[in-house]
Amino acid sequence: MINGEIKSQVDKVWNAFWTGGISNPLEVIEQITYLLFLKRLDENQTRAENKANRTGTPVENPVFPSGLDAKGRSYQDFRWSKFRNFSRDEMYTVFAEHIFPFLRTGLVQLANGEESSYAHHMKDARFTIPNAGLLEKVVDIIDEIPMDERDTKGDLYEYMLGKIASAGANGQFRTPRHIIDLMVKMTAPQPMEAICDPAAGTAGFLVQAGEYLRQQNANLLTSPEQSRFFHQNQFHGYDFDSTMLRIGSMNMLLHGVENPEITYRDSLADLHGSEEEKYDVILANPPFAGSLDYENVAKDLLSLVKTKKTELLFLALFLRLLKPGGRAAVIVPDGVMFGSSTAHKALRKMLVEDHKLDGVVKLPSGVFKPYAGVSTAILFFTKTNSGGTDNVWFYDVTSDGFSLDDKRTPLETSDLGDVLSRWQQRMTTEASRARTEQSFLVPKAEIAENGYDLSLNRYKEVEHEEIEHKEPAEIIADLEVLESEIAQSLAELKALVRG
Repeated sequence: MINGEIKSQVDKVWNAFWTGGISNPLEVIEQITYLLFLKRLDENQTRAENKANRTGTPVENPVFPSGLDAKGRSYQDFRWSKFRNFSRDEMYTVFAEHIFPFLRTGLVQLANGEESSYAHHMKDARFTIPNAGLLEKVVDIIDEIPMDERDTKGDLYEYMLGKIASAGANGQFRTPRHIIDLMVKMTAPQPMEAICDPAAGTAGFLVQAGEYLRQQNANLLTSPEQSRFFHQNQFHGYDFDSTMLRIGSMNMLLHGVENPEITYRDSLADLHGSEEEKYDVILANPPFAGSLDYENVAKDLLSLVKTKKTELLFLALFLRLLKPGGRAAVIVPDGVMFGSSTAHKALRKMLVEDHKLDGVVKLPSGVFKPYAGVSTAILFFTKTNSGGTDNVWFYDVTSDGFSLDDKRTPLETSDLGDVLSRWQQRMTTEASRARTEQSFLVPKAEIAENGYDLSLNRYKEVEHEEIEHKEPAEIIADLEVLESEIAQSLAELKALVRG
């Protein structure tokens, strides 16, 4: 965990950016990211040099070669360990005129001989730090932050990414961390499983999946095969915003995933032949409440469900991308659960009848505040191509551990731990739960009878308190006593008035 002092330093840099005229939180993070990347490249080469000294062999694939760049500056001046000691003005000149062009176009390989995902996305980056004073402040703070530990680097970046949500305008890119954590734990990704988020944004789902894999598998990175797969082939994210691609790639890099596949792709427009049935796990919070023209939607998606609604098209996409036996956890707006259009009904029927709909977790409407109050649910399903839905598990979350107003104040209680516990028991003890409880099972036949409506309120029952009623004779006797008491009170009142 990063401490309060580091957070305070980051806040000072953040305020300096705003004062300097850069108010978009994504742009602030992107500019800081360039410097984090430079520091990491120098650390990588230093490790390679130390290894070469121990073994008496030359450094393989040095990031910073000997010699000069096209403008006559030594590549060794680009290294963080040297660059950080330049005067303010020289630092700015060297970065703007030499280092940044090197990061954009001259950086072909990392120390392991392969181009990283982040380096690939630098090709259309822009350096927008407006003056030497601000650059010096950012360099000084990054230099003071202990970056040796993966957790520290990851937490630092998470703290910065949290400012996207607090800024509000770009909050759609950021799903709350505790919701992501729940979805990852419920899907339980395994070593050697390919994981994909086709609307990756800052890569929060992929980062948390990587953390889960490390926590659950002590030998994950000591097995050469599993380690290679983890760093090169396990994580796949798509986005059509180049800034998000750079931020997402750096997020993965700082969380210890060397070369994830974070690539440019318009997930709903491009055909998906090369990715069809490629992934074991899909975790996503895709954009919804949007609409596309048919000509802008890939034909292979329209063949599954003819609709312009993005939330339905993404569900169709996930079914295309998953391997048979692959599973998905996806956040959807409530309208997907009960929408009455032909496309809504067809897609829900497809999930229930052609595949295996495992569960529906209803979230409270304030989970995405302050920037969205939409009511949502999480769908959990397994692609089978042959049915398999028996009972669908429902859970009604009333508290996610934060207040449901715009302030989202932490609370002492949360349902999320209970969600995970009951999910793991859905094939056993959950079967005996009544419809009045927070979780329960609904048979497939009942869902089909209700037009494949998946809204929790369709099946949840309200528990009525039983009231004991008196016999009529007792009620009459009580009324007679009450009548007598009223008559006596009136007589006493009259006597008081006459007196």
